[in-house]
Amino acid sequence: MASTEGDRRPKYQRIADSLREAIRSGEYGPGDRLPGENDLMAAHGVARMTARQALGVLQSEGLAESRKGAGVFVRAFRPLRRQGIQRLAREHWGVGRSVWASDVEGRTVVVDQVAVSEEAAPEEVRKVLDLRDEDAVCVRRRRYVLEGKPVLLATSYLPASLVAGSSVTREDTGPGGVYARLAELGFEPVHFREEIRSRMPTKEEAEQLSMSAGTPVILIHRTAFADEGRPVEFNEMTLDAASYVLEYGFDA
Repeated sequence: MASTEGDRRPKYQRIADSLREAIRSGEYGPGDRLPGENDLMAAHGVARMTARQALGVLQSEGLAESRKGAGVFVRAFRPLRRQGIQRLAREHWGVGRSVWASDVEGRTVVVDQVAVSEEAAPEEVRKVLDLRDEDAVCVRRRRYVLEGKPVLLATSYLPASLVAGSSVTREDTGPGGVYARLAELGFEPVHFREEIRSRMPTKEEAEQLSMSAGTPVILIHRTAFADEGRPVEFNEMTLDAASYVLEYGFDA
């Protein structure tokens, strides 16, 4: 593990960072036992509580798990492979499947936070959705958790006048999600555009995604278009970069 000498951060954080780097470098692989409290106390000259806090940081981040009577082990978490093109095919949401189905490969994903509201549209959203200043939007905010690890924050904006009174305005939109409901309303998405960027997370994002220091986020802005190029949804997604592999397969 890397030396923590000369670093002014709290000792437990320095030890946690060192262990995290050892995991990322492959020194400790999935299922491996991490140094215990006694090992960390001896190696770093710290009190038991400091060693315990360091291991606790990794557990709270989802990188490690405690096994009663055995110690703390590297969690065997496999990054999600996000199928950038296939996941949005009508053959998925059009028959009641979630767009997540192609990503999780049978693993358990939970939407543990959902908030739906009607709000004034931010300037960027108005431009993308071609709305007037006075037009409101239906806003759907969600957090996705995979096997206990928060991996994605998503905020969808849809013209309020378009989805008023439909299941889109409810927490549970039903089989096939928002796109299936839009199709029922006569505004079936026929084209998507995604823009991808990356940056460091805000403090709130890092907290919501239980991210470790130094981990960037991937930003995906997706616009869904109905016939004649009408924009019907703008989705802002914030992904924990350590939890994702973005995959795009297409013909030449």
